[in-house]
Amino acid sequence: MRKEFRIKKNKEFQLVFKKGQSFANRQFVIYKLAKKEQSHFRIGLSVSKKIGNAVMRNQVKRYIRQAFLELEGQLEHTFDYVIIARKPVSDMEFEELKKSLEHILKIAKVLSRKN
Repeated sequence: MRKEFRIKKNKEFQLVFKKGQSFANRQFVIYKLAKKEQSHFRIGLSVSKKIGNAVMRNQVKRYIRQAFLELEGQLEHTFDYVIIARKPVSDMEFEELKKSLEHILKIAKVLSRKN
């Protein structure tokens, strides 16, 4: 995922937290904020130290980015997304993580039904 499609600044994270909507399941909390002027979605990731050591946290972030890349054609492109990983994510393989992410994105109504 290219760097211009990531949310990096604290100010941008805080804007999504304050003005966006949140959706949650056991593995993730997702905040979404509509940005009409944007042509591509951006994602921000937050993986707590409760998840594990740095290697585990980085692996979780790579898995989430890869899942978003695979779902790119089905996602609404005019949103900023902030994904917060919860503790159960540390025990999941990529396919399980992707399925859980798809589930929460459907709840947030930003993932189309097509495969």
